[in-house]
Amino acid sequence: MSEAGSAQLVEDGSRLSIRGDWTLEHVARLATLCANLQGKIAADSRIDARAIGHIDTAGASFLLDLAGADPARIDVDRASTRKLIAAVSRAENAPPAKRRRKDRGFIAILANVGQTLDDIWNDAIALVGFIGLILAAFARSALDPRRWRVTSTVAHIEQTGLNALPIVALLCFLVGAVVAFLGATVLKDFGASIYTVELVGYSFLREFGVLLTAIMVAGRSGSAFTAQIGSMKAREEVDAIRTLGLQPVDVLVMPRVLALLVSMPILTLVGMLAGIIGGAAVCVITLDVSPLMFITRLHETTGVRHFWVGMSKAPVFAFLIAAIGCLEGFKVAGSAESVGTHTTSSVVQSIFVVILIDALAAIFFMEINL
Repeated sequence: MSEAGSAQLVEDGSRLSIRGDWTLEHVARLATLCANLQGKIAADSRIDARAIGHIDTAGASFLLDLAGADPARIDVDRASTRKLIAAVSRAENAPPAKRRRKDRGFIAILANVGQTLDDIWNDAIALVGFIGLILAAFARSALDPRRWRVTSTVAHIEQTGLNALPIVALLCFLVGAVVAFLGATVLKDFGASIYTVELVGYSFLREFGVLLTAIMVAGRSGSAFTAQIGSMKAREEVDAIRTLGLQPVDVLVMPRVLALLVSMPILTLVGMLAGIIGGAAVCVITLDVSPLMFITRLHETTGVRHFWVGMSKAPVFAFLIAAIGCLEGFKVAGSAESVGTHTTSSVVQSIFVVILIDALAAIFFMEINL
């Protein structure tokens, strides 16, 4: 056990001799010792600490109290002890840090806007790079069919496609009914209620069918991809895959991308049919249009090009949703909170990108008169 520190006045009180260990272990004894010595030490007396044992910051602080906060009055032999006392002296004499006032004004708004724009730019760059990795993985797999993971791909097709059919069909049916009801209500004032058929057909074949499906897939499958890969990242399973000599993009990303590329067009077709059926139900009930008349008018006035315009966007949306979902999963830092944060980010980014691409596609097809 170490010897507790001691102090003794010598030479008629002109010098204070220090011995023993001045450490945190003996802080109670040292505090009592220093309290008893206060007032007995002359202002110009020296503190002889050359025979001191072990010392830490607590002991150095007590010595400075005895020396009147003047490290020059303390005599020591070891350079390490001298540096420790000097460091404690600087820390005790340092002025208190000024608390920076949080700016909540215009500058703070600009800073937040700038930070947000920088985050968006970094996310865009990361997404472009990740898409490049996926395309490179596809190229490698095309040259080596043994890389295809059929079982995993089929399982994800069931998860993203078959299990999502009921909710996509119901959503599109209800939206189709709402669009038809609003169209019939507005067009009735102009005596053109029959054009509700064209409104429902155009809207769901070109836009609503694929857009509603993409939003549902982003919220359902994209978030699931992020949560699954994020959980694996948190449990260090992704690192284990790399340790086995496998590429996480080949094992985790490609089956999900392929599954969504297969499921999305099928879901889009179901969404188009469900939306048109919902609109037809409203037309039959409110406009006294027979189902045969609805189908005949839809066939005569709605060209097949509208169907292909909507279907052409489905694979693009599927690829982007899968890429964003998987990328956000790989960004998980290792905690449950991070999984939740990146899952939310995945849904928001996917829906934003889908709507942005859909708007650009609408302008493009309008310009080429398609």
